[in-house]
Amino acid sequence: MQIDICGLEPLDRNVAFVGVGERCNVAGSRKFLRLISEGSYEEALNIARRQVQDGALVLDINMDDGLLDARKEMVHFLHLIGSDPDICRVPLMIDSSDWNVISEALKCVQGKSIVNSISLKEGEDVFLTRARYIRRMGAAVVVMAFDEEGQATTFKRRIEICARAYHLLVEVVGMPAEDIIFDPNVLSVATGMAEHDAYAWDFLRTVEWIKANLPGAHISGGISNLSFSFRGNNYIREAMHAVFLYEGMLRGMDFAIVNPSAKVSYADIPQEHLAVIEDVLLRPSAQASEALIELASTLSAQSDNGISKDKKSVPQDEAHAMSLEERLAYKLQKGIAEGLEEDISEALSRYPRAVDIIEGPLMEGMNCVGQLFGEGKMFLPQVVKTARTMKRAVQILQPHIEAQKQMGKSSRQGRVLLATVKGDVHDIGKNIVSVVMACNGYEVIDLGVMVPPEEIVRAALDHKPDAIGLSGLITPSLHEMVEAVSQLAQAGIRVPVMIGGATTSALHTALKIAPVYEGPVLWVKDASQNCPVLSRFLNVHTADEAMLSLCKEQEAIRQSYQSPSLVPIDEARKNKNRFF
Repeated sequence: MQIDICGLEPLDRNVAFVGVGERCNVAGSRKFLRLISEGSYEEALNIARRQVQDGALVLDINMDDGLLDARKEMVHFLHLIGSDPDICRVPLMIDSSDWNVISEALKCVQGKSIVNSISLKEGEDVFLTRARYIRRMGAAVVVMAFDEEGQATTFKRRIEICARAYHLLVEVVGMPAEDIIFDPNVLSVATGMAEHDAYAWDFLRTVEWIKANLPGAHISGGISNLSFSFRGNNYIREAMHAVFLYEGMLRGMDFAIVNPSAKVSYADIPQEHLAVIEDVLLRPSAQASEALIELASTLSAQSDNGISKDKKSVPQDEAHAMSLEERLAYKLQKGIAEGLEEDISEALSRYPRAVDIIEGPLMEGMNCVGQLFGEGKMFLPQVVKTARTMKRAVQILQPHIEAQKQMGKSSRQGRVLLATVKGDVHDIGKNIVSVVMACNGYEVIDLGVMVPPEEIVRAALDHKPDAIGLSGLITPSLHEMVEAVSQLAQAGIRVPVMIGGATTSALHTALKIAPVYEGPVLWVKDASQNCPVLSRFLNVHTADEAMLSLCKEQEAIRQSYQSPSLVPIDEARKNKNRFF
């Protein structure tokens, strides 16, 4: 491998592929975040040490969390690593969305490290300034496939951005090509949205193109993003990662951020499973995605030893024996549109208002879907399929809703303003939220990515939405959310604000965002939860109770954070997260 990186020992240049350990990342490991938050640094070092023992050739270190002083924690942890002979021998990847954290870390890291990452999203001047600093500090660099227009998701956009960045780094900055590591964006596949199906194949094509056209450059990626749709099924996730890495290595991918202790290897995957996964990654189609969903569901049901009845199909005669409400909820959960018109026709004869069917049995079904997704018993593509069934139900009901509006019997479902905040170009999660909300009858106004607070305020005043959704994936987005909500409050806006994205949390929302706003600020865990959570605040019959409950919950979170209390060990074990 033509790259010179090192800790106290140089990376072996004969290595064909470098696995970068991912577990010392507060954004990706709840255990590591907890240990850093508690100041349990020796245990945190054990995680780093174990990754080296498991075969990680480079360690990724990330301290980006809204409730941590990321610069301080990064510097302190790097000093600890530098004093540990078992860990400091391997090169480090300094990983942060905050340039100040990266610039400080480079001053105290040993050997030649890797910076993760820089991009063109803020323009060429910022990109070149940061690249020159990195070169001066003697580090290699990961370059993300982002530019001023946002995240590259197609093959064409990926190669355009990588080529532009390569020529700037090599010809303008004078950086050796072997010090450049491109990350062309590993994105989630089989999400239930057709435009996402080719993400993995386009990445692999980009790997081949970079190797053929940008001599000396390397390719990396955060592999766990690939399988996010199947959260809760570790076997499927690890099998997808193993196949993707194998195919990537064949094409020239030589770095990847991975879990070095993953239990499933390429050789472990049965041929029938391998064929399904290869179709999704190499021959993308809706049918390939459906086959993988079916495989994941079958394996999940088997692992539940028959407990997960919700995974099994219900015989037709048993479906007919269900009550109307149970039937509607079941069809939503399974994404079944057959017979929906007959069921809704029956519901119209029983419910005084068409909108009551949406707010009643249909939303009950969506609540069930959200719960199952949160428990890992449903996968993202199934949630999207459910949303489309919900959209069909709303379409059937729409003429009746419009007619009842004229008679003063009903009101519209609501208008929602969505935006990815300033400094953040990630919009795939927000787009899924948009689809789900539109399918549930909401009018969605999407402002796009990198939206500054003043533009959000202006749009809120112009469009008068019933709710606002703010999205962000990187830690600096948390600060932008506080600023955006603060400016909304100053403008006299009080509508519910939904907070979502990988770095957000109920804790940060309660501590940092809610106190600067007079209306409800709701942390929403995933796309399936937006509609059921928001409906409580937009319904005049439940809004006051929902607000009171939210205030109590957020105050309890603040009190617990300020005065943490211990719980009995048996109770703590019951509260464990099944995914970590």
